[in-house]
Amino acid sequence: MDLVLWRHAEAEDAAEGQDDLKRPLTSRGEKQAARVAAWLDRQLPEGARILCSPARRCEQTVLALGRKYKVRGELAPEATTADILDAAQWPAARQAVLIVGHQPVLGEVIAQLLGLQQGGCAIRKGAVWWLRTRERDGHEQTVVVTVQSPESV
Repeated sequence: MDLVLWRHAEAEDAAEGQDDLKRPLTSRGEKQAARVAAWLDRQLPEGARILCSPARRCEQTVLALGRKYKVRGELAPEATTADILDAAQWPAARQAVLIVGHQPVLGEVIAQLLGLQQGGCAIRKGAVWWLRTRERDGHEQTVVVTVQSPESV
């Protein structure tokens, strides 16, 4: 299965008293989302399932892709690695899954799936990590297909 993790693009800093879930993208973040979305649209299979955090900045990021998506409360900023992997149905899903979410949990998912010793990987705002599970010599492996940042696409 393919699991694509997309960190939301650059968002406004929270204003005093502002609900974190309502923070919008900056104009730079909108450009980042558009660039990565154009690349993803060429790469993602048609049947990919797209799941998004309920945070406004994540929805604005995924809207740039122009495909149907589902907002999932369990992908909010306080999500755990188990929440992300359960939502994706890792590693059993039959189709590719794209998750639009937050740091640090996306980096923690990557570290867990790749068997890294540290607690997580740094993911740039707006960047995509594309992972794939495969079986090799009777053992399940996770491999990195690609990592793309808004500046590299």
